[in-house]
Amino acid sequence: MRPPPSSHHARLLRTVWPFVLVAILQAAVSGISLYMLSNVRAYVSGESLWSKGQKDAIHYLKLYADSGDPLLFQRYQQAIAIPLADRDGRQALDAAEPDLARAGSSFIQGGNHPDDVPGMIWLYRNFRHVSYLKTAIQHWTAGDHHLLQLTELAASMHATFSHHRPSPEEIRSWAAQIRHINEQLTPLEKAFSDSLGAASRFIQQLLLTVNVLASALLVMLATRRTSKLLRQRTAFEQALNEEKERAQVTLASIGDAVITIDEAGFISYMNPAAEQLTTWLDEQARGLPLNSIIRMLDEQNQQQDGQLLEEILSGKTSGSSQHAQLMVRLDGSAIAISLVAAPIFSHGRVSGAVLVLHDMTRERQYVANLSWQASHDALTGLVNRREFEQRLELAIERQASSSKPVEHALMFLDLDQFKLVNDTSGHAAGDELLRQICTLLQKQLRDGDTLARLGGDEFGILLEHCPAIHAGQIAEALRQTVQDLHFVWQGRPFNTSISIGLVHLSRPLSTLAEALRAADVACYMAKEKGRNRVQVYHPDDSELSMKYGEMAWVQRIHLALEENRFRLYMQQIAPLHEEASSGVHIELLLRLHDEFGRLVPPISFIPAAERYGLMLLIDRWVVQQAFATLAARQHCRKGAPIATCAINLSGNSIGDDAFLDFVREQFRQHAIAPHSICFEITETSAIANLSDATRFIAELQQLGCRFSLDDFGSGMSSFSYLKHLPVDYLKIDGSFVKDMLDDPIDHAMVAAINHIGHVMGKRTIAEFVETPQLMQAVGLLGIDYAQGYAIMRPQPFTCDCELQTNFPHGCQPLTDALNQDRDAETR
Repeated sequence: MRPPPSSHHARLLRTVWPFVLVAILQAAVSGISLYMLSNVRAYVSGESLWSKGQKDAIHYLKLYADSGDPLLFQRYQQAIAIPLADRDGRQALDAAEPDLARAGSSFIQGGNHPDDVPGMIWLYRNFRHVSYLKTAIQHWTAGDHHLLQLTELAASMHATFSHHRPSPEEIRSWAAQIRHINEQLTPLEKAFSDSLGAASRFIQQLLLTVNVLASALLVMLATRRTSKLLRQRTAFEQALNEEKERAQVTLASIGDAVITIDEAGFISYMNPAAEQLTTWLDEQARGLPLNSIIRMLDEQNQQQDGQLLEEILSGKTSGSSQHAQLMVRLDGSAIAISLVAAPIFSHGRVSGAVLVLHDMTRERQYVANLSWQASHDALTGLVNRREFEQRLELAIERQASSSKPVEHALMFLDLDQFKLVNDTSGHAAGDELLRQICTLLQKQLRDGDTLARLGGDEFGILLEHCPAIHAGQIAEALRQTVQDLHFVWQGRPFNTSISIGLVHLSRPLSTLAEALRAADVACYMAKEKGRNRVQVYHPDDSELSMKYGEMAWVQRIHLALEENRFRLYMQQIAPLHEEASSGVHIELLLRLHDEFGRLVPPISFIPAAERYGLMLLIDRWVVQQAFATLAARQHCRKGAPIATCAINLSGNSIGDDAFLDFVREQFRQHAIAPHSICFEITETSAIANLSDATRFIAELQQLGCRFSLDDFGSGMSSFSYLKHLPVDYLKIDGSFVKDMLDDPIDHAMVAAINHIGHVMGKRTIAEFVETPQLMQAVGLLGIDYAQGYAIMRPQPFTCDCELQTNFPHGCQPLTDALNQDRDAETR
C-alpha cells in the first residue's frame, strides 16, 4: 500500500526544516548587514560631499576676504549650504519628536541620493548610540560647531564689505580665523570618515563571520542529518530485508501454492508448494507464460477458463476472487483446486497478480468420508438408521405420487439371543457375528434393495417394487440363511436365528412413522411368539393392533414427561371406626392430559409404560411432584392437614437402588416427615421381587415410612409370603369388595383377608366402596378403612385444595364412565 501524499510532505518537512531555518536566519542577518553596510557607505558618500562643501566654503571665503567679490561670497554660500543642510537633517532626527520629512529633505539638500536617504535615517535612528556610529556622530556634531563659527565669520565679513572696504589688518584677521577654523575641521572630518570606515569594516567582518558560522552550522546540520538519514535508510533496508526474508519463509512454509505473475501473464515467482503442485521448479518456470505449465478448467463444463486472470490483469476486478477449478498439469493429470487471485497495484495500475492455489483433494476426500460416515455404519459398512429412514421416506413419497400401483416391503430384523454371544465371548465375537450375518443377508437381496443396521443387533431392509409374495419369500430365505449359519468363536459354537417383522407398504401406511412403527410391532411379535420366525403385519390383527397401540404410547409418555402434562389427583381413605387423628389419609392417583387437553386414566398408558420400562421415569415424577406439593401445603397452611399420603410405586422402582437414593434425596430436599408417607406396592410386583421388595421396605421403614400392599387377593396363592413383607396396610382388591353383598364367596374372601390381616397386626382397607350399603357391610366385618366414591371422588391434588367428601351423606349413582374407570382409580 502506498503512503498518502501528506505523509511524504510531513517526512520532507521534518528533514529540511533545520536547513530552511538556518538559511532564513543567514539571509536575514546578511540582508540586515548589507543594508547597514549600504547605509554606512551612504554616510561615507555624504561625508565626502560634506567635506567638499566645507573645503569649497573655506576656499571661497578666503578669496572673498582678499577681493570682496560678491560672486565669491555667493559661491561660498552654495558650498556651505551642503554641510548646513546635513546639520539641519541631523537636528531634525535629534529632536524629541523626530521630523522625518524635514530630515529627508535636508539630507537631499545636502547632496545625498534620494534612494539612500531612508536608509540613512533608519541607520541614524536605530544605531546612533552604537559603537562606531556614535563616535562618528560626535565628530559630526563637533564639526557643525566649527561650521557655525565659519558662518558667523562669513556673515561679519559680508556686513563689513557692505559698508566699507576692510583694512589690511581686518583681512589678515579674517584669514587667520578662516585658517584656524579649517585646522579645527580637518581632523574632525578625518575622524568622522575613519569612524564610518571602521563601522563599514566591522559590519563587513560581522557579515563574514555570520556567513561562516551559518555555513558551518549548515555543514554540521547537513552532516548530522545525512548521518541520520543514512542510519534510517540502513535500518529501512535491514527491516525491508527482514520483511522480505519473513515473507519468503512464510511463502515457503505455507501449504498452499503461491504463484506471482506480471501484467503479461508471465511467472515471476513460485513457492515450494507451487513447485510441488505444478511439478515445475521456480527457476525453470520464471519468465514462462502461466498457461504453458498448467491449464485451468471450469469444473462444471471442463472448458478452459482464463476469464478470471484476464479480468484481474485488465483491471476489471480490483479485489480477490475465489473459484473452484480443475488444474491440468503437462502430464495430463487433473487436480481439483480452490483458486484465489488478487491484483498487484503499482503507481495506480495493475502490474501483476498473485495466485493462491489450494489442493482440494484431501478436503473432498474428507467430505466424502464424512458423508459416508454420516449415512453408514462403521462396523458393517451398511447404511445407518438415518439414511435408511430417508430412503424409506423417499420411497413412500414416490409411491404416493405415482399414478400406477407400486408395491414396497419393509422388514425389521432382530437377532435372537445376541446378548448371549457378547456376554460369554465378548464384543469382538459379537462384532464378527454381525459382520458375517450382514454378508449373508446382502447376498440374499437384490441389487436395488437397501440393507441397514439400525443399531445393536437390529437391521432394516427396504424392498422397493417388490410384490407381497416375493417379499415373503425373501424374508423366509433370510431367516433360513441366518439359521443355517454355523458361527464358531475360539472353538465354541453358537446357534443363530433371527426374528423378522414384515410390512407390505400399501396406501393405508402413508407416513414414515406409521411404517416404522408397524415393522417394529411385527418384529416384536415375532419375538413374543417364540423367535426365529417371520411375522407379517396386518392392520386388522387385534393382537398386533394392541401392541401397536402400546408402542405408540411410549413416545406419547416421553412427550408428556417433557411437556409436564401428568397430573396428580387424590382420594380420601376414610376410617370406619372411631380414630383420633390430626389429619386425613389420602391416596394419590395419576392422570395424564393428552395432546388435546383430554384427561387420560392410567389404565390407558400404564401397561405400555410397564412393558417398555418407563415406570421408573413416571415414579420419579410422581414422588418429586407429591413431595413438592406436600411441602407447599405445609408452608401455605391451606386445606385440610394430611396425616398420611399414599403413593403407588411400580415393581421396577422397588428393585432399583438408584430410586431408593432418589427417595432419600427428596425427603432431604423438601423436608417431608417420613412417617406421613405410605408407599403402595401391588401384590404381584411384591411376589415377583420378594427379596428386593423386602429390602426396599426395610430401608425406608428405618426412615419412618409406612407401606401398603395393594390389590391384595387378586393373584395370591398363599398367605405365607406375608410373613416376609412387613407392610402396615392390606388393601383388599376391589374385585371382591364391589360384589360382596351379592356374592357369598366374595363376602367370605373379604372377611378372610381382613381376619388374616388383623391376626398379622396389619390394618385393612377396602377398595371400591361405592355405596352406603357397602360401607356399612365392610364396617360390620371390622375392616379399618374404606376407599371409593361413597367417601370421595378423586380431585386434583394442589397446595390449596380442600377435601370435598361424600361421607357420611351417602353417594349418588355412578355413571357408566365412572364404572369404566374403576380399575384406574386405585393406581
